[in-house]
Amino acid sequence: MGQQVDVLVVDDSAFFRHRIIEILQQSPHINIVGTAVNGKDAVEKAAQLNPDIITMDVEMPVMDGIQAVREIMLSNPTPVLMFSNLTSEGARVTLDALDAGAVDYLSKNFSPSSTYDETYVVLREKVLNIALKTNRQQLKTVGSAPIPGQPQKKTVVASPANASKGNNDFDLLIIGASTGGPVALQNVLTSLPGNFPVPVIAMVHMPASFTTAYANRLNDLCNLSVREATDKDALKAGLVLLAPGGMQLLVNRGKVDIKESLPEQTYHPSVDVGFASAAESYGQKVLALVLTGMGADGKMGAQKLKQAGATVWSQNQESCVVYGMPQAVEKAGLSDRVLPLDVIGEQLTKAF
Repeated sequence: MGQQVDVLVVDDSAFFRHRIIEILQQSPHINIVGTAVNGKDAVEKAAQLNPDIITMDVEMPVMDGIQAVREIMLSNPTPVLMFSNLTSEGARVTLDALDAGAVDYLSKNFSPSSTYDETYVVLREKVLNIALKTNRQQLKTVGSAPIPGQPQKKTVVASPANASKGNNDFDLLIIGASTGGPVALQNVLTSLPGNFPVPVIAMVHMPASFTTAYANRLNDLCNLSVREATDKDALKAGLVLLAPGGMQLLVNRGKVDIKESLPEQTYHPSVDVGFASAAESYGQKVLALVLTGMGADGKMGAQKLKQAGATVWSQNQESCVVYGMPQAVEKAGLSDRVLPLDVIGEQLTKAF
């Protein structure tokens, strides 16, 4: 990698600003162009310095990080990596930040531990990947997501009673996503009618402490019921099961199995694992959807789905925050349809 990325570091704590800078400067590809001590300062510095990425704290004086993200997305869309506490309250705040337009998040834990060096490597890799791979134009759309806490359930035209299924005889919709995925999945699910005729499974790369809060948020916003999956949950029409963070979800003929991740499994939940199990249980009666995300998780699972005769759709490059996972599927020739995010819900409703 020869390209350098310019970073603006935002935190009201001098200790954390210096610590983040120290960690990032260990990479020859990262250039710190400035710092900001509160959200208002961040908005002004983002306009002045035009960084490739901003690291942002949440709780700051004058203007908090979430409001700062909203204003930056309106005036000068820039990839933002939020620092988060991996708690239930931290999950709620982080989801607010993602709704505001932040691309990703990372635990604000820089204390020496057994994962001391690994934590720093992950921070540098996230900064570089987000800066180089994020579609900045798409951030304008992400930043306009509904504001939580306000009535948001969409009024969607329901499928006609005499046409509960489309031309394709699908029995399961399964969705995978990563970076940019929480907002993209929200967009898709809020577009589906309450009488959507098949079960829905969703897998997003998230820590264990986040998925309960995320499922609750989706349930408040969607016409469908949404909840975090538990072991042996039955698959039912009108219900969306969200794979729990830190675990693996496997489809098992009308129910889901929740299992511990194996050491060699990088992602938990893994889209590959979920897709492969759906292929085994439902075969050609699966429609799988790959949304925005870093990396290639879902590609091997999509291969197994196609071998079983299933259908695979993917999000198009222009509407992705990060065109990694959908690109891997599309480039491998596994995607039957490549669609912009804002029409996926409508097309799903027609397909079923």
